[in-house]
Amino acid sequence: MDLHKHSGLRLLYKRSSLYIIGALILFTCIGILTTIKPAYRLSSEVITEWTTDINSSTFLYLLGIENRAFQQAVPEDHKFLDLSTTLFRIATSLKPNDIRSLLGNELPGFKVFDNHILIAGEGTNYTNLPIESSPPLQEVLKEREAIIEDEESTTEQLETNKEKNTPTTGNKEVVYIYNSHNRESFLPYLPDVKDPDKAYHKEVNISKVSNRLAKSLQANGIGTVVDDTDITKKLHEKGWGFGRSYDASREVVADTLSTNKDIQYAFDLHRDAIKKEKTTKQINGKSYARIMIVVGAEHNSYKKNLDLAAKLHYLLEEKYPGLSRGVFPRKDKGTNGVFNQDLSNNALLFEFGGVENKLDELYRSADALADVFSEMYWDAEKVDTAS
Repeated sequence: MDLHKHSGLRLLYKRSSLYIIGALILFTCIGILTTIKPAYRLSSEVITEWTTDINSSTFLYLLGIENRAFQQAVPEDHKFLDLSTTLFRIATSLKPNDIRSLLGNELPGFKVFDNHILIAGEGTNYTNLPIESSPPLQEVLKEREAIIEDEESTTEQLETNKEKNTPTTGNKEVVYIYNSHNRESFLPYLPDVKDPDKAYHKEVNISKVSNRLAKSLQANGIGTVVDDTDITKKLHEKGWGFGRSYDASREVVADTLSTNKDIQYAFDLHRDAIKKEKTTKQINGKSYARIMIVVGAEHNSYKKNLDLAAKLHYLLEEKYPGLSRGVFPRKDKGTNGVFNQDLSNNALLFEFGGVENKLDELYRSADALADVFSEMYWDAEKVDTAS
């Protein structure tokens, strides 16, 4: 009897000691994490980077250890987490299957390729992602000659829509279009400019595409307003550099969204700086300027913007195969990362074509985007009405 009593006491002491030691370790770790300098703490961004490539089924498996109901959802071909690979990544910040993680830390400027493409369109990869140049503001403000000869009207789509009995939003302006880089121009119309970083003009610029998109949306019955604020001039007046273009446009966008409650969508149009072969697509014998949809991923509700971007991408792919270059969430260093999209869950940035595209190609793409967006919009309206 005494023997059993003593063995029971020993077992109790051992367990109590383990509990006490465990509690001490836990409180010690908490104390260290809360008292060290912020620069040395684990940020959510670091933890996200460590876990970004872990398959979601791994988490289901771990939950299934505690609750067997979750085990039914684990795929049959599931492979459990490779612990050695994970520990290696945590210790070195290197990904064994991704050479960019090594080169990005060692080569200046290579970090730009360390991005995630949510949806890659035809031919889209890390070598032809949108280039966001940031020239000196004085270069953007320079007076340049621009010539537009025999500009193709490309009114086919607009005329077709006029003949259709399309629904309408009436007096409501539900789409808002603006240009944070409003003087981005195109080399075919600038005879004295060869450098893409100098392709800027006060009148012949991306705002022409914004106006075309608005006209095409209106032809589809969707009330649209184009903001004609000269953001470049606004930067000059404030003494800001070109890199603060989104700060300058933010003031305009925020004010518009707060005063016009009918607006449901906000689109910022740009043109890319890469070569024409990457930004042009032949569809049904006609040349189109390809479109990249960019989403700023450095705000809390960006996934709602991503949902809209993905929906538009697939609609474009279905009706105009190859027109969309894909969906690109941006949060890398050297970019804005928000693009004013935190102001609306339906805000997107569109890169229309590139610096070498012509207006007729850009106008066709504007009509195409208006076409698929209008179908999406009116389909959603039917659902809302039915419910």
